[in-house]
Amino acid sequence: QMQLVESGGGLVHAGGSLRLSCAASGFIFDYYSITWFRQAPGKEREGVSWFKGSDGSSYYADSVKGRFTISTDNVKNTVYLIMNSLKPEDTAVYYCAAKRFSPTDDSSWYIPSEYNYWGQGTQVTVSS
Repeated sequence: QMQLVESGGGLVHAGGSLRLSCAASGFIFDYYSITWFRQAPGKEREGVSWFKGSDGSSYYADSVKGRFTISTDNVKNTVYLIMNSLKPEDTAVYYCAAKRFSPTDDSSWYIPSEYNYWGQGTQVTVSS
């Protein structure tokens, strides 16, 4: 069965860095879109970053561009989110999610309802 397991969250001071990992199992990595989302208390879940495996391009929410980097290790079936210059407003539970790749993902990658599979989430807390 398909499974996504996040790790790497924690408490960090503003300006610090963290690397989140999403280990995927039970499906062929290359055929799926895997995306990082986050949800802060009282806010809706938002798309943070998507790695488009078909051409190696990356997509980011405006709020994290220039600070976050998504990468993959196809051998380990793992997607990473490297987060630099963290801000208190980055505090949230971070989730990775997967869906079968679709050509329309370019315009819908950030929509949570598009995804079928979710990890349990990992808490990131950035103190000021």
